[in-house]
Amino acid sequence: MSLPRVLTVAGSDSGGGAGVQADLKTMLALGVHGMSVITAVTAQNSLGVQGAWELPVQAVRAQYRSVVDDIGVQAVKTGMLASAELVEAVAELISGTDAPAVVDPVGVSKHGDPLLAASALDSVRTKLLPAATVATPNLDEVAQLTNIRVESEDDLRRAAAAVLEYGPRWVLIKGGHLSGDAVDLLTDGSAEHWLRAPRHDNRHTHGTGCTLASAIASGLAKGLSVPEAARKAKEYVTGAIAAGFSLGAGIGPVDHGWRLRE
Repeated sequence: MSLPRVLTVAGSDSGGGAGVQADLKTMLALGVHGMSVITAVTAQNSLGVQGAWELPVQAVRAQYRSVVDDIGVQAVKTGMLASAELVEAVAELISGTDAPAVVDPVGVSKHGDPLLAASALDSVRTKLLPAATVATPNLDEVAQLTNIRVESEDDLRRAAAAVLEYGPRWVLIKGGHLSGDAVDLLTDGSAEHWLRAPRHDNRHTHGTGCTLASAIASGLAKGLSVPEAARKAKEYVTGAIAAGFSLGAGIGPVDHGWRLRE
């Protein structure tokens, strides 16, 4: 039996907590074959991002075609795409691939380091989001993309409607930065799915966004519906956050292998 294949198009995190490294660990934990297109190399640890180097569009396109044309994919997940040029190239690639695409519109790191040029925002809105099966912005990214500041659960609906205007089929607004339970809203503009989980008092949450998007892509690759893939992804991420561990002097990662140690 061949495993479902999932491709991540994202930046490398040298500390192993987020980016392509988090994506591949998530895919392994969820029983799919993970493959990668590296879009940028970062020097990164528990304290922040010390440097980032974008790969040429030609290198990104060649990696993508190499994997998709030979091995094939059942789902694609995008993460850090630093420039407008990269955003547009990746949007074109995923639009031409017959597989669901989960777009995590990464704007800033967990430590507040910018990972997307301001000039690329318009390309995310007009090129990348329309190619998405599911977009998974956090509240900072919602503010970047739509200028809507989410301060309560009621604002999540307004934020979702604003992101859907750009064309993704579904949007998952991650409300993790609100107080109270960790609540996310998944909607396609008609159906609404509220995903709730208890908030864990654990500061070691590096990589949550990458992990959630990769978990959704893994579910879609297995043939799950978007709501079911999102529900299972939320369960997986909640467990990974609860088991997040200290690493270095700053914010440690979520534990991608938590189920393996149960």
